[in-house]
This record gives sequence, structure tokens and C-alpha cells, in this order.
Amino acid sequence: MSEHIAVLANPYAGKGRGERATETAVRLLREHGVDVRTYAGVSATDTAQLAVAALADEPRVLVVVGGDGTLSGVLDTVCDAAVPIVLVPAGTGNDLARALGLPRGDARAAAELALRGVPRAIDVGVVRTAEGSRRFLTIAALGFDAKVSDRTNRLRWPHGAPRYYLALLIELLRLKPMDFTLAVDGEPARRSPGTLIAAGSTSSYGGGMPICAGAVPDDGFLDIVHVAPLGRLRLLRLFPLLLRGTHLARGEVAHRRAQSVTVSAPGLVVYADGERIGEDECTISVIPGALTMMVPKEGDD
Repeated sequence: MSEHIAVLANPYAGKGRGERATETAVRLLREHGVDVRTYAGVSATDTAQLAVAALADEPRVLVVVGGDGTLSGVLDTVCDAAVPIVLVPAGTGNDLARALGLPRGDARAAAELALRGVPRAIDVGVVRTAEGSRRFLTIAALGFDAKVSDRTNRLRWPHGAPRYYLALLIELLRLKPMDFTLAVDGEPARRSPGTLIAAGSTSSYGGGMPICAGAVPDDGFLDIVHVAPLGRLRLLRLFPLLLRGTHLARGEVAHRRAQSVTVSAPGLVVYADGERIGEDECTISVIPGALTMMVPKEGDD
């Protein structure tokens, strides 16, 4: 096989930003004399199939243009292939790029990591439910935040950010504690009611909300955050602290690092990387160093 770089694109990511970012990335690589082969999917299923085709030709690097969900959707394939990944962020949240210090809003600089970046092996999470297993890159959410995501996906009106705010309002009105049962790292299961649980390999979700503040993507652990039962007003008062990443010091927030956690609760909904994974019960674990990403050299801006 001739040495080349493959570009796997989601042109629909970020309301069209994916298409523009792909053009910029391909142009940058070709300016440097790189043999570029481009694969553009029109759906999640199509993108997953194209990832298999792209890696079958043994590229030197696979450049993925899209959001966290684009890369998350092909994790099984890229982890098994052990080909370094360059992420050109073009999604809405881009929380993995934020965690790894990747250029955001600059497709040219992000694509250049294929030429001058350094490899960094990062952890990959796994959620196992009755429906099967799914790997994820950032945070698995269970409880109030997962219900907001679920409500947002089910609403057909309005569009954009107002739809999220409407979903947030509906779930605040419906707020009640979840009767969680937890088992962490093989410890005996214990009843632990709460508002939400997050298990993350990185610190933020939702475009920069640091629910798992301080999480490191290559330490071999998940950061598990448990928020105790809260009323509507107390939950609203916690949000500004959450946005600043200072909520972990609060008495109603418990935080620990672990390699696995099993969670069950009546009405439980499980989200990871912004996608619904399952319900009722799940086990979340971590695979250390499962994915190699190209990141900026230390000291690079």
C-alpha cells in the first residue's frame, strides 16, 4: 500500500461546519504533498462502514472531521485498527478536543496535527446494558442530565438552543430523586438516591460543562460524580458552581475515581457522548490507553 492519510468526514456535523472543515483539512494536507483519500458519510451507519473501508487501506493516520459523536460512532473500528487519529473538531460540543487541547474553530491547525502532532494514548469508556455494549470518549450521564438530553431529542419544536432550555424546564418541573443502587469496583452494592451520576474519562460534556472537573483522559480511571437528591431551587443554585467546575467541594456532591461502576434505578436513562445507550441498569468501565490520538507538542499553541 502507498503511504497516505485518510480523511473520514461527517459533512453534516455542526450544522454544516463539517463540510467546510473537511475542505480546509484536505487542502492543508495536499499543500504539504500528502496523498489524501477522502471518505464522506451521509449517516452514522454509512460513516461506520466507511471507517472500515478507510482503515482497510492502512493509512498512516486517520483524520476524523466532525464532533465527538462522529468519532464515538466508529470507536470499535478505530480502536481495533490501532491507527493514530487526528480529530478536526466540527461538532457542537467538541468536549474531547477541549480535554486534549486540540485546536477548536481552526480546521487548518487541527489537520496539521497529522503532520506534526505527537501520539497520546487515551482511555476509552465502555457502557454495558441489556441492549449490548457501547464505547465512549467523554462522559456517561445518568439521571437528571440524561433525562434532559432524552427530552431534547424527543422534542420537535423549537429548534436550536431554545429546545434544550424547554427540555430543561420540563425536567425541572418533573424533578424527583432517582433511587440509584451503586456498586463501585466490585464493592457491595448500596442504595444511594440522587439527582444524577456522571462517569467520565474527560472533565466536561455539553460543550464545556465540567461535571467531572479534574478528570484526566489517560490515567486509567473514571471520575464518578454523584449529586445527592436536590429540590429545584437547590439544583438551580448548583448550576453556576458546575459551570465553574467548583461544585465538587459541595457537601451534596460526592466524587471518587474508579475503574468500574454498576448503576441501576427505576426509570434510569443512560447517555454517553450525547447518545442514548440504554436504560434501567448499566455497568460503566474503562479501557486504559485504548485509542491513540495525535495532539499538539508540549508548548505548541
